[in-house]
Amino acid sequence: MSKDFFIKLVTSPDVDPLKCVVGLGCVAQAINDGHKVDVFFAAAAVQLLHAEYLSNLDKTIDAPSGMCQGFIKTIMNGANRIHCSTASQAHFGVSQDSPKALVEGINLNWSGPAGVIALASDAEVTLMY
Repeated sequence: MSKDFFIKLVTSPDVDPLKCVVGLGCVAQAINDGHKVDVFFAAAAVQLLHAEYLSNLDKTIDAPSGMCQGFIKTIMNGANRIHCSTASQAHFGVSQDSPKALVEGINLNWSGPAGVIALASDAEVTLMY
């Protein structure tokens, strides 16, 4: 039976890269299992949406090449919506007007605390990494 998932990633990949990759993997798994998934990237975890950062993450945790990009591709193709914190992205120099660092082709819903609360209150299952 399909459920409505809200998965929020906030952990800094500089502090705990393995936790971030586990989070990406769980988002991808929920999608592959047929659930409706809204994912929100906030705080330093917004870096997981930056193409260059993501391309180096596999090496950081000694994972197979392309694993993290594969998770993001699954998320891009199957998530109900992908959300990111406007303020967190701005901290890293990325905005809707200056999205060059982002993974190519990603469609983001730019939001903040109000979006997080709305998504969490609508979800049947919430996870945070």
